[in-house]
Amino acid sequence: MYLDGGPGPGAPQTAAGLDDGVYVFQVTDPSGKTLLSTDPVECRQFTIANGIIASTAPSSCPHSTGTDVDHGAITVQLFPFDDTPNPGGEYKVWVTLLANYVCANDLTKVDCGPKKQGAAHGFVPRFTKTDNFKVRGVVREIDTRFFDEAGVAMDGMGITWTDPLGASNNKWSYENLALDIHHEAHVEEVENGTHTITIGNQPGCTVGSVYLAGSLLPNEGPQSVSVWVDPNWPGDTIRVDVMCH
Repeated sequence: MYLDGGPGPGAPQTAAGLDDGVYVFQVTDPSGKTLLSTDPVECRQFTIANGIIASTAPSSCPHSTGTDVDHGAITVQLFPFDDTPNPGGEYKVWVTLLANYVCANDLTKVDCGPKKQGAAHGFVPRFTKTDNFKVRGVVREIDTRFFDEAGVAMDGMGITWTDPLGASNNKWSYENLALDIHHEAHVEEVENGTHTITIGNQPGCTVGSVYLAGSLLPNEGPQSVSVWVDPNWPGDTIRVDVMCH
C-alpha cells in the first residue's frame, strides 16, 4: 500500500489533496486505538509541494517510493506496519502536518502515546486527514453519486467525508470498472459509528434532493448527511444520492 498526497481519484488536477508543507503519517486499526506503524515517526515524513508529494525529505530513514500514474507524483509506501487486530482486516492511515503532530519535538518515538492531548498517538483528528484500506474480508463502503436533471451520473463532483473520530478527507465521483467504482465518490472499508458526508454546491451541481439508502431526506440543498454504520452490519454499500440542478 502506498500513500498518494496529490488530487484524489476523480479530482481535477487543481484539487490538491494536501496543502504544501512537511507531513507525517501513521497506520492504525480503524478505531485508532492500536498503532500498527513500527518505525520511528522521523522515518514517516514527506514533503508536499504544489499539491503533490515532492520527496520523502526531511526523513533520514525514508520509506520506499513509487510514482502516481495520474499526476506523476511520488507515492510513499506505508509499510512497515503490523497486522491489524480488526477481524475484518481493516486499517486506517492518518496524515497530519508535522507542525500539528503532538510530539514534533521528538521524532525518534514510534508512538507518541494513545491519549496525549486528546490525540491518537500524536495525531489530532481535527488537523488530520484519514483513509481506510483493507486486505481481506467483505466490503463495507459509503458511495455518493451525483445525477443531473436528466438522471445521468456525474463525475468530478466532490464531497467531504468525516469519520467517527472527527478526521476528514475529500472524495470525488469517478468511474473505475477495475475497482468496481461506478460514477461515485467512494469511501471504502468504513468502521463502525457515525460517518458524515458533507455535500455542497459546486460547479455543475446546485444541490437539490438528497437520498440516503434510497430514502428521501427531509431537506433539500447543501447539507451534511449522517450515516450510521452498525457493528452488526455484515457489509455492502450504503448509497447517498444527490440530485443536481
